[in-house]
Amino acid sequence: MSRLDSAIRRLKAQKSALEDAARRIAGVEGPLLEFGLGNGRTYDHLRTILPGRRIVVFDRQVAAHPDCIPPEPDLYLGDLFETLPRAVRELGPTAALAHLDIGTGDKARSMALVARAAPLIAGLLAHGAVVVSDQPIEGVPGLAPLPLPSDIEPGRIHMLVKA
Repeated sequence: MSRLDSAIRRLKAQKSALEDAARRIAGVEGPLLEFGLGNGRTYDHLRTILPGRRIVVFDRQVAAHPDCIPPEPDLYLGDLFETLPRAVRELGPTAALAHLDIGTGDKARSMALVARAAPLIAGLLAHGAVVVSDQPIEGVPGLAPLPLPSDIEPGRIHMLVKA
């Protein structure tokens, strides 16, 4: 499979998982968390499919399209392991959804990053919150795997619920 085909499949899976998560959290109040703003595509999609929801974004630096930059109070900029503890203190376990797209391009490093961050992220989630991640998350107390939408190939995207 070409890298273009792989990117298209990844984006389709991401879109399908986010739309499935949006349905699942319909009754869960709280903000949405976007880990990895990038150019703002998924941030923009989240505000389209979940209008009126606050979206709190975590990233090292802003490189998004100008229309896709969140307001400053909703932006945690800098190293994830410096911003996450502050977010836990400020937000507490209130989030309805967490979307993690924080891969580094190096599979082993990406998996290690998510494994280290996931317990802190779990501390931001309300009961019934859904996590959509580009990397597997295992062994985090309170997070249980969810079945993927039928159009997503296993291993492409990972979904969990805060029990």
